[in-house]
Amino acid sequence: MWRVRVRRVDERVAQRVNARKTGRGVDTFWRRVSSAANHGKLWFVAAAVLALLGRPRAAVRGLASLGIASLVANLIGKRLVGGERPALTSIPISRRLQRTPTSPSFPSGHTASAVAFATGAALESPVAGAALAPVAAGVAYSRLHTGAHWFSDVVGGAAIGAGVALALKAVVPAPKPSALLNAEPPTATTIDLPALADGDGAFILVNPGSGRGLGRPDPRPLLAERLPKATVHELSDGDDFAELVDAALASPNPPRVIGIYGGDGSVGALATIARKHDLPLLVFPGGTFNHFAKAAMLDSVDTAIDALQTGTGRAVDIAELRFATGDPVVVLNTLSVGIYPSFVEEREKYEKRIGKPLAALVAAIRVVRRTSPLRVEIEGGRRTIWSVFVGVGRYYPVTAAPIERRRLDDGVLDVRVLFAGGKPRTRGTVALALGGRVDALVARLPFLQGPPVLDAFTSTGLTIRSRDDDPGYAHDGEASTETPGGTDDDGAKRLNVTLVPGGLRVYSPVTPR
Repeated sequence: MWRVRVRRVDERVAQRVNARKTGRGVDTFWRRVSSAANHGKLWFVAAAVLALLGRPRAAVRGLASLGIASLVANLIGKRLVGGERPALTSIPISRRLQRTPTSPSFPSGHTASAVAFATGAALESPVAGAALAPVAAGVAYSRLHTGAHWFSDVVGGAAIGAGVALALKAVVPAPKPSALLNAEPPTATTIDLPALADGDGAFILVNPGSGRGLGRPDPRPLLAERLPKATVHELSDGDDFAELVDAALASPNPPRVIGIYGGDGSVGALATIARKHDLPLLVFPGGTFNHFAKAAMLDSVDTAIDALQTGTGRAVDIAELRFATGDPVVVLNTLSVGIYPSFVEEREKYEKRIGKPLAALVAAIRVVRRTSPLRVEIEGGRRTIWSVFVGVGRYYPVTAAPIERRRLDDGVLDVRVLFAGGKPRTRGTVALALGGRVDALVARLPFLQGPPVLDAFTSTGLTIRSRDDDPGYAHDGEASTETPGGTDDDGAKRLNVTLVPGGLRVYSPVTPR
């Protein structure tokens, strides 16, 4: 009965819209409005304008909402409901689109995207939302004026768009201004370390290729000026960190501090050596992302030098990664197994252009499409997974690919296991990009029901084994598709990660510079 009523309303609205006499100029205008919104082109332009006007967060949230709403409307809504579009014979010729849509009618994807973008932007900037609302309404009406959709299609699309934007807000809330201003930087308890005013006793390795593509200046002149007695070694191809440090320690004046100018991979490699020799580590941010340096409040070469000269540091948590054979490797930030390394690499291709939320969705779809789940043992239990993420300390948000670390001494490993489960590609994409809370909502849909895909828990140690597939791994900017260290007696590849509380002494300022 309700379907009949909806169709009657649709037909009445269509008759009224089609009966209105409008000039050729008006019809052309609405056709162009409708076409401008094809494939989200109108909203990408709007996002660029918002960014130029100093509203980048509104642009990012709008695009993220648009991407998810488009996915829900076109891949789920049209398959579940669908329906025939209005007959062209009832549409005035001057109003018809050049290309007649052939996809199912319900819901209107154009409307879903328009309302999602406007609502998402409004949640970050009410002013931007007020400016975009008439544009979104115009796109919605254009689908009626051109005969592309029924009235119920437009209403359904609007509901999906608004619902997705609000749901995304629940998962990734818009930060309050006061929270941004008063947020404490990631930190750990301060400790006293050797204060080297002129650098005497410091052995510093410099990776000359780090940061050059980002326009960073050569750090060596500043090091020579502020730390004139430090030993600075410029790395070249073939240099081995361990051999260089061993040679320095065997010299008549062995160093009391070892330092590195480079990215997370270089820092992680030297951290392993620093632990071996029980030396404090001096980190100069020189890479692309510098995750560990940022967590230690080392935002520049000057900041690191200040900490060295005043002797302030922190004992930070680390993890040790062990394979079936061989020495342990220090993990400073994160360890991942499975598709997570590929996901991060794919996300970073797009995030500067479209923001992390939408880039995460695009990356998740692309990576999950071209890969297959892994069969592994996690703490002795057989599982089929997409990825395992292990963070040293708690990471946020609660997704399979978190971004932010807020402390350096949490005393836990933050573990995220992304299971394959039923409907593995659809559910895997949602959980990888959007997290467990959204996956829990998606799991209520009749055709995607099943247990949670993303499991998040804390631990102090984790063992992963695989007999069938080599899971590969990545940690602190270094990745490998092959697990080193041979196999266990049963032929399984093994990775074991163990928390080491306060396991590394690092120079760090008391407060941000």
